[in-house]
Amino acid sequence: MRRLLALILVISLWFGVSPSASADVSRLVPCGDVPAFNQRLDTQIQGLEGRLQKYSADSAPAGMLKKDIRKAEARFEHYSGFLCGPDGLPRLIVDGRLGHLGEFTLPGLLFLYITGWIGYGGRSYLRKVKESKEPELMEIQPDVPLLLSCFASGLLWPLGAVKEILSGDLINQEGEIPVGPR
Repeated sequence: MRRLLALILVISLWFGVSPSASADVSRLVPCGDVPAFNQRLDTQIQGLEGRLQKYSADSAPAGMLKKDIRKAEARFEHYSGFLCGPDGLPRLIVDGRLGHLGEFTLPGLLFLYITGWIGYGGRSYLRKVKESKEPELMEIQPDVPLLLSCFASGLLWPLGAVKEILSGDLINQEGEIPVGPR
C-alpha cells in the first residue's frame, strides 16, 4: 500500500508541479514556402540527375538513381508540411501541441515501448532460465521456443511491470543482491 501511495505521489508531483514550456515558433513557416528548402530539393535532384546522365537509361545504376530521385521527392514532399527556419531545415516542435504530436512524441513513446518490451522479455527469459538445470548454458545457447514465448508475453510489459511493482517482485531485497569482495 505504501508503494502505491508513493507511486501516486510521484505521478501527481510530476504532472502537477512541472512548468509548461512553450517554444517561439513565430519565425518558422511551412517548409514548402521557404526558398532555401526548395533550393535544397533542386540541388539534390540536379546532383542525382547529373549522375544519371553518366549511365544508359536501361542500366541497373540508372534504375537505382531514378529510384533515389523518387525517394528524394517523396521525402521533401513529406517534410514540406513541417515547420522550417530561414535556412530551409525542418524543426521538431516538442511543445505538447497536438498538431506536432507525430514529430517527436509518438516516435519517442514507440521507442520507449519497444525498448521496454525487449528488456522485459529478456528479463523474463533470464528469470525462467535461472530455474533450469544449466542456466549458464541456456544463456549462451538460448532455448528458442522459451525465448519466443517470453517475448510474446512481453508485449503487454507495462501491465506486467505495474503488477511486479505492486507485488514487490520487481526489486530484490538488500540481502539478495550479490556483492563482490572488497
